[in-house]
Amino acid sequence: MPKLGMEPIRKTALVKATIMEIGRAGSLDVTVGQIAKRAGMSTALAHHYFGGKEQIFLAAMRHILTLYGAEVRGAMVLAKTPEARLEAILLASFSPANFRREVVSAWLNFYVLAQTTPGARRLLAVYQRRLQSNLVAALRPLVGARAVALADAVGALIDGVYLRAALSERPSDAEAAVQLIRAYLAAEIQERKE
Repeated sequence: MPKLGMEPIRKTALVKATIMEIGRAGSLDVTVGQIAKRAGMSTALAHHYFGGKEQIFLAAMRHILTLYGAEVRGAMVLAKTPEARLEAILLASFSPANFRREVVSAWLNFYVLAQTTPGARRLLAVYQRRLQSNLVAALRPLVGARAVALADAVGALIDGVYLRAALSERPSDAEAAVQLIRAYLAAEIQERKE
């Protein structure tokens, strides 16, 4: 007889195990069996809850994006100026929860999967639209009509830092990442004032 209330606990364990296994392997070249073993359950149970590896991975990315979104929203509540809103987005993007090795590895594999999988492509598009919207809202008071183009550039910088971190053997350096994007933004915003 199944234990009542265990499904959400088991699903969460499988999602976390998926992130850890992808981080360990550095790719999607992991099996449902490896994920299930890390989560402390059978492969059959993992298949029962998610159907297959692609669905487990998409659930893991939804989890990562949910945590990221909550962190951004929480930081934005406290941000009262456009500069503070930009800082909130940057700090959330490179926070210890979001910029750790296994999450960065999951992002790299998510970008690849989005090229061929409609569900991943839709999820990535949602993330990109939200990031773009938040950046444009923060940048518009600072740079006016250039806000959309500058938001595109900042989004590309954030994604690029994640890609470099995923491909590097060195530990991720969140402070250096934030400093890089801050310097870029400062130069672009200063250009408008001159």
